[in-house]
Amino acid sequence: MNTKEKALMHIENIRTQLTSKGYYLEPTVEKNFHYEMHVIVSQNKFKVLVYFGKKGVKTVIQGNSKEPAYDEINYIINPQSALDFPEEVLIEPEEYIGTDETGKGDVFGPLVAAAVYVDSKLKTELRSIGVKDSKTLSPAQIKIIAGKIKTLAKGKYDIVSINPEKYNELYAKFKNLNKLLNWAHSKAAENLIIKTNCETVITDKFSKEYLNFSKDVDHLNIKLISETKAEKYTAVAAASILARDKMESWFAEMSKGGVDLPKGASNNIESTVLKLIKKEGSQYLKKVSKIHFKSIQKLIKI
Repeated sequence: MNTKEKALMHIENIRTQLTSKGYYLEPTVEKNFHYEMHVIVSQNKFKVLVYFGKKGVKTVIQGNSKEPAYDEINYIINPQSALDFPEEVLIEPEEYIGTDETGKGDVFGPLVAAAVYVDSKLKTELRSIGVKDSKTLSPAQIKIIAGKIKTLAKGKYDIVSINPEKYNELYAKFKNLNKLLNWAHSKAAENLIIKTNCETVITDKFSKEYLNFSKDVDHLNIKLISETKAEKYTAVAAASILARDKMESWFAEMSKGGVDLPKGASNNIESTVLKLIKKEGSQYLKKVSKIHFKSIQKLIKI
C-alpha cells in the first residue's frame, strides 16, 4: 500500500469516527498532495486535511481554534495530541449540582437536559464506576453506567426530556435555541436545588446567559459556574451520561415501533424525511423531528 492509499484509508477512517459522533461532513475531495473534507458544526466550518508524501501521512485540522468543536474534532483525529500536555489538576467544589444536555444538534429525537447533585462521597463513587464525558463512551457503556448512576445517586438527579412535539411548541414560544436550552437546564437544576438546598451549580456552557430560575429559588444565594468542556466535572459528566441514555432510549423505542431514525444531522437525513412525508404526511415530522432545522424546512416547502 503506497502513501496515497494510506492517506485515503486514514481520512475515510476519520469520516467514520466523526459521523458516529453526529458530525455533518461534506464529501471527501482529492487534491494534488492531500485529501480534504469539511466538518460543519452549527455556523462553523472546519477543514480536515490528510497529506500524502515522501515523509508519510500527516493530518491537519483548520478552523477557529477557539471554538469548543475544534478541540473535540482534533481529539478524535489526533488522540495522541492529548498526551503532549500535562493533565490539568481539577479542583471541584465539595458539593454542587452539574447540568448538561444532548440532542440540540440532532434533527430527530428529543432535547434532554439532566442535572446531578454530588457531595465528596458521591463524586468518588461516580468516578469509580467510570463516569466521564459521555462523548467518549459507546451507547452500550452509556446504558450500563447510566443504570449505576441512577442507583448511586437515587433522589439526587433530575432529567428533563423534551420530546419533539413539545420541543417544537417551546421553540415557537422562545424563537431561540439558547433560550430553550436555558429553560431546560434551569428546570433540571432547579428541581435539585429545591430537593438538596445546594447553592452551587456548574453547567456546560451553551450561551453567554446564566441560568434563569423561577421565584421558588433564591437567585442571590446560588453560585453559577458556566464553562466550556465542563464534563471534566464529575457531576456534569454524570449528567451528560444520563441525558445521552435518555435520548438513546427514545431512538430505541422508535425503532421497536418500526421507525428507524438517524442521529445527528448527517447526509441521510433528507432521504429519511422524504420517506416519512410520503408515508405519514408532513405533519408527522412535528412528532419526531425539530422542524426549525433548515433541512426540514426546505423539504416541507418542497
